[in-house]
Amino acid sequence: MSTEKNKRIAKNTVMLYMRMLLSLAVSLYTSRIVLNTLGVQDFGIYNVVGGFVSMLGFLNSSMSSATQRFLSFEIGRNDSFQFARVFSMSVSIHIFIGVIILILAESVGLWFVNVHLTIPPERLSAANWVYHFSVIAFIVGVISVPYNSVIIAHERMNVFAWVSIVEVSLKLLIVFMLLWFGFDKLKLYAVLVFVVSLIIRFIYSIYCNRNFPESKFRLFWDKPLFITLISYAGWSLWGSAAGVLYSQGVNVLLNIFFGPAINAARGIAYQVQGAINSFVSNFQMAMNPQIIKSYASDDIKYMHQLLFQGAKYSFFLLFALSLPIIIETEIILKLWLKIVPEYTVIFTQLVIVNILIDSISGPLMTAAQASGKIKLYQGVVGGLLLLILPLSYLFFKLGFPAESTFYISILISIIATYARLIILRNLVHINIVYFLKVVVSKIIIVCSIAIFIPLTFRIIMVESSFRFVLVGLSSITCTLCSIYFIGLNKTEKEYLFLTLQKTFNRVFSKKIIQHKS
Repeated sequence: MSTEKNKRIAKNTVMLYMRMLLSLAVSLYTSRIVLNTLGVQDFGIYNVVGGFVSMLGFLNSSMSSATQRFLSFEIGRNDSFQFARVFSMSVSIHIFIGVIILILAESVGLWFVNVHLTIPPERLSAANWVYHFSVIAFIVGVISVPYNSVIIAHERMNVFAWVSIVEVSLKLLIVFMLLWFGFDKLKLYAVLVFVVSLIIRFIYSIYCNRNFPESKFRLFWDKPLFITLISYAGWSLWGSAAGVLYSQGVNVLLNIFFGPAINAARGIAYQVQGAINSFVSNFQMAMNPQIIKSYASDDIKYMHQLLFQGAKYSFFLLFALSLPIIIETEIILKLWLKIVPEYTVIFTQLVIVNILIDSISGPLMTAAQASGKIKLYQGVVGGLLLLILPLSYLFFKLGFPAESTFYISILISIIATYARLIILRNLVHINIVYFLKVVVSKIIIVCSIAIFIPLTFRIIMVESSFRFVLVGLSSITCTLCSIYFIGLNKTEKEYLFLTLQKTFNRVFSKKIIQHKS
């Protein structure tokens, strides 16, 4: 049974990676064109204003995690009636959340953008355009959450792959339209991004309505279900608010202390983070429903297996891609952007280190959600993450450089990871010592060995195309060898070997058949 589940995870991961590679290619291209078309100042304005809108996302992301958890849980229990009730109630709650976000954004939020953000007076009108359309696009995303959660719960990851083809095609069209029209490019960009979000939202809704009868929205009221969802979301709210406030709050602090140009640097760093992080987030997205369903069906042994392997594989996937980027960040950014704003290199390197640490925690977060007992988890972890904002403010006031906020974030991420393990020891009976032995210790050894040779090339050689290629090849080779010989146990090596052998035999057999025909 677990073998079939593993195959499903692998298949869904492949589909999500196809989606990710397509999105990554378009994102790298469009980011460069948009930066050069808008200019550093307007690009920074878009990131800080759009990022400020995202701060309101804690109202939505908390309910999003609740929706995904309960839908996957009901599938694990094979209860389609309750699934339909959870879905309809979730849609109603998300519409209500959208109304709250609209009220807050167009009152307190609009006042803050116009009064407290550092925006050149001549670009304030364009910034308001960005703000209003970002708010509307965000609300569209809020209402879409239950539909996306249905697709994830049913593990139809191929849908995300196909819809991504539409989405990236539209984003490419946006880039060309910026070049075609003489209208204020920042205003035009904000409008077009909103239109794309609206189109994608309708595609997901239509798909769900046609393929999952239980996902048809029905207006009804169930007080116990409402209380259950809101109670769960209420504690998720604290963790979500902490994550969003520290992330976008730091963005606002950087704007206040250092000006909009530095928001451009941070925006680029987080675009790189998003592109790299998609490698592991796709894997975890494919795995998360199985963690929740295993808990719902009392298959705790398999859930523990997923937690340990998921944490380790998540880091290894991310590290294999990240190492050459960390070592040769400056060259990569120059090739990609042409214009590289100040601080972008150090921001990018530190952001990647931070997501490497956080990648270990992804399966742990899902395990906490599966248990449904998230009060202590969200309280402790959210409190730790929220410390980043006041600590960053203190360091900026004391005259520390802009990158100090990223060092603070890395330290807090390490502490938060260990805090998660302590809490999950009681929630789902994780053995912390065993986790440190089979996951953390192997990660440390793999990193120490893999980084030695490419970093040596980086230090002893002058900057050149040859060094860039050599560092890249040696990084990938050393990382893959270290992972195979040190990071994987005997069973994992045998499973990998058999999988590769079956794939090779399948491809080879097809070639023989084609040749004979």
